[in-house]
Amino acid sequence: MPEAVSIRITVNGVTYERSVEPRLLLSDFLRGELGLTGTHVGCEHGVCGACTVLVNGDSARSCLFLAAQLDGAEVKTVEGLGTAQAMSPVQKAFHECHALQCGFCTPGMLITTMDILSKFPDADDEQIREGLSGNLCRCTGYQNIVRAVRMAADNIKAQAQEEAAS
Repeated sequence: MPEAVSIRITVNGVTYERSVEPRLLLSDFLRGELGLTGTHVGCEHGVCGACTVLVNGDSARSCLFLAAQLDGAEVKTVEGLGTAQAMSPVQKAFHECHALQCGFCTPGMLITTMDILSKFPDADDEQIREGLSGNLCRCTGYQNIVRAVRMAADNIKAQAQEEAAS
């Protein structure tokens, strides 16, 4: 059996130092080692998008990365977005637009939305649909999800304006 590897990884602003098996997937590290079960595991092949997290600011499928590959990286999971009492602008928009049903795809959709809007703050429907194309949802027709991404963009701009004014 291969020898464990030491990693230092920052997840949702907290730095962890752990010794991990070289073949441990990031999704399994987040869920098993850190107890962050919001990152869902779906297809385990990088196709469904349920396990999407931000790695150094870019969306990534956590089922395709080994935890050992991310020594020194910054990771953001859905738990890092906000809480039920203090939702992020993206979470608020998904809630207000009823952009979720069973909820299995929702963490990946939220994280992917963060990535889309960080790169394309004024994304149109075509850009939104293209950006979300790697995240599968079997419950919705995606209409409310697209509306939620547009609303999230507006929420983020409004929050930035409020912060600039104060």
